[in-house]
Amino acid sequence: MVSNKENYKNLTTFFDDEYHSLKVYVRSRVDDTTERDAEDIIQDVALRIFSRPDDSSPINNIAGFVYNSIKNRIIDVMRTKKEKVHETDDIDKQWAEFAELFYDTADNVYPEDSVQALKEAIKQLKPSYQDIIIAIDFEGYTYREIAEQTGISLGTLMSRRHRALSLLSKKLELEKIRINKN
Repeated sequence: MVSNKENYKNLTTFFDDEYHSLKVYVRSRVDDTTERDAEDIIQDVALRIFSRPDDSSPINNIAGFVYNSIKNRIIDVMRTKKEKVHETDDIDKQWAEFAELFYDTADNVYPEDSVQALKEAIKQLKPSYQDIIIAIDFEGYTYREIAEQTGISLGTLMSRRHRALSLLSKKLELEKIRINKN
């Protein structure tokens, strides 16, 4: 019988030794998107495994248990489909509101080239950053709703949006400097 300390030690060793293999396994089964980032899936599974109550039954086959847990998490993630935003008349209003985050004027009138630059900057972000911007700023989801739907922690979602906004701000500032030089 394996004690809880031995269980914890074996799990820690397994995750340390096999992390790269786990990432390859997850990536071979899903595409990276907001809800399907390989590292997020692995970290979520690890958190759940390490958060198990002390009185739960010991894990005899660590590798089998972890891979089975990851497989189940992938299935859960694949079942939660998110509706994509389609360009409509209302989307122009949302773009203008979102543009207000980056441009100084508050009258919601933005030159088309500014909105276009913002759209292009968002398209250049990695998919997980694009998804969080669209979900929060255009679809109106809350962090909590996204976390419940995807199983991704609130902190991870907030961090992704913060990084995405920071990258957008830098790209748009560089674009502004480039335009002013011409």
